[in-house]
This record gives sequence, C-alpha cells and structure tokens, in this order.
Amino acid sequence: MFSSPFTSLSKNQELRLTLALLFVVMMCTIGLQYLDQFLINDTCTGGIISFELARDLETAGSYLNSWGEKGKIAVSLGLGIDFLFPIAYATFLSILIHKLNFALWFKKCFFKVGNLLIWCLFLAAVFDYVENIALINLVLGDMKQFWVSISYYFALSKFCIIFASFVYIFINFCLFLIKKQLK
Repeated sequence: MFSSPFTSLSKNQELRLTLALLFVVMMCTIGLQYLDQFLINDTCTGGIISFELARDLETAGSYLNSWGEKGKIAVSLGLGIDFLFPIAYATFLSILIHKLNFALWFKKCFFKVGNLLIWCLFLAAVFDYVENIALINLVLGDMKQFWVSISYYFALSKFCIIFASFVYIFINFCLFLIKKQLK
C-alpha cells in the first residue's frame, strides 16, 4: 500500500524540515493574506477564495471587473506566490500527519488511513496547481466557462482534502495529548 515519504528521515531531519516548512507556510500565508485585502470588496466578499470557487463565467468576470488595476496586480502576485504555497502546505501537513500517525497508529490498521491522507495532500497540491493555471488564464483575459469550471472543481477537491487533513490532525493531536496524559 502507501507508505509515508518521511519514514527514512531521522528525528533531527524531521524537526528541521517541519520548522522550515512552517516558516515557508507562514510567510506564504502572510503574503497571500496581504494581497487578498485588495481583492475583497462588495462584489467579491471572499477575496481569492470567491474567485477560485466562482461557478460561472458571469460571476468570475464580475470579480475580475470589480478589482480594478490594483486588484489585478494583487491577484497576479498572489497566483505567483501560490506556486510555492501548495508544495509547502502539502508537505507541512503531511509531515504532521506522519508524526501523529507513527505516534498513535504504528502497526495498527488505522495507520494506512494516515499514509493515504499524506499522499492525498500531494494530490491536493497538484489540484491547486491546475486551479492556478485556470485562474491565470482568466486573469489574462481568456474568459471561458471551461477555465471557471476547472478552477471550481479542482479548488473544491483541494479544499475537501485539506479539510479532511485538518480534521485528522486535530482529532489525532487531541488523542495524542490524551494518551500522553494517561501515561
């Protein structure tokens, strides 16, 4: 079946990788949040996420038209940053799952679920890249329903995997703390 790509790392390497990824994820998140403020307005209340999840060409076009020159520059810069972000967040969340998986489920049946979720996160990163390519096409003026649909379905799939990962991490972290308290 699937095995974790992090099993060959030493504890020291795992810690350094986790801290480096945390830094990159935080810097990307700060940069994306800063740029997102230029995209939020009365028409596009959710910023880039609204644009990613626009289901029809009319809605996506109204968001683009509402942003003006500064907004279009901000979305372009954000999409540039978003080519580093997916691999950083996917690897960071994966290594957290890997650590929890080994701490709680090693040599148990549920261990496979964590490993599968690790690989699903890398699939989510691929979905994010496909979504970004669709959004770039829209920003560059190739206003077709095809690009809106690609963005919508790949973003929705990506968000579902990320949500499942957060739930897995939260529940397993709570279980880890309980297990630690019971020792």
